[in-house]
Amino acid sequence: MRTPDVFIKGLGTFVPDPVATEEAVEQGHYPAIDIELHELAGAAVAGETPAPEMALRAAQQAYKRCGHRPEDTTVLLYADSWHQGPDGWQPQYYLQRHLVGDDVLSVEVRQGCNGMFAALQLAAGYLRGMPAAPDGGPATALLVASDNFGTPMMNRWTMGPGYVAGDAASAVLLTTEPSFAQLLAVGSVAVSEAEQMHRGAEPLFPPGPTVGRPLDFRARNAEYKQAALAEGIGTRALVKVHGATLALVERTLSEAGIGLGDVTRVAYMNYSREIVEQRCMAALGLPMEKSTWEFGRTVGHLGASDQIVSLDHLVGTGELAPGDVLLMLGVGPGVTLSSAVVRILDIAPWRS
Repeated sequence: MRTPDVFIKGLGTFVPDPVATEEAVEQGHYPAIDIELHELAGAAVAGETPAPEMALRAAQQAYKRCGHRPEDTTVLLYADSWHQGPDGWQPQYYLQRHLVGDDVLSVEVRQGCNGMFAALQLAAGYLRGMPAAPDGGPATALLVASDNFGTPMMNRWTMGPGYVAGDAASAVLLTTEPSFAQLLAVGSVAVSEAEQMHRGAEPLFPPGPTVGRPLDFRARNAEYKQAALAEGIGTRALVKVHGATLALVERTLSEAGIGLGDVTRVAYMNYSREIVEQRCMAALGLPMEKSTWEFGRTVGHLGASDQIVSLDHLVGTGELAPGDVLLMLGVGPGVTLSSAVVRILDIAPWRS
């Protein structure tokens, strides 16, 4: 999806202090052998701060940084991958009440770890179809993602194979008005043959949370592999995922009008070194130095916020300068694969 007329006006994050993996080992939460195996340094832990409150703080920072008025927002998309509050309640209205007001279409995006990519696609289409706000100014979309994994049905330190779960929120303000960064293209594709990878052998009904069943992607992944071997299909789906990833990157870069050689940095999932290297960087033929792994390993896998928090980090530290290009890649249950290309046009207003 080409999006040359969509720009990033503001960024905001809420990333609590991380807890070191060594401390998790001492507390009996994390296997000591995994420190050497995966080289992960820690996970951001929010304690009892609710995910919607984290989202509110990230969004407030995004507005403050660029001087945009929250009440001038046109659409709000709230991405999440874990429980946000009371069952039957939707978190986007917490931000509507406390930030943007009631004259805004607000929608929750349930796309797992790829929620922000889905939000980027939906918001870009919405803004391009509504080039102006009701007051005549440029249309603006608020995209947020937020998760606090510190709940009884989740062990963040053994959530999945090769990663630990960190708590965080991220916010992006998209607009049709030229700004410091440009969203050149964004896209997604699914490999539904692999949907059981995140389901394992767990029954569809009753849903796990309603009977107190913990989330354990490690166990589900092992069950999926066992079933795949029994059915004689082996790693066929994984091969498809690999091929689909490369094809998606090629398509997104083509839509952005650039080549792989034009990419300055790559923001992938905050996984272990071997996963980031094998499934992303080596697959693309790029060195690990271009990845955001060194940063990601310190905060953990942040649900749908990995790539936006990395973008904010690169912009804030000056590691992305005017003219640079960031390729963002994501993987989510489905299996869904997503990518986006962002070009930095100028120094962010809160850094100038």
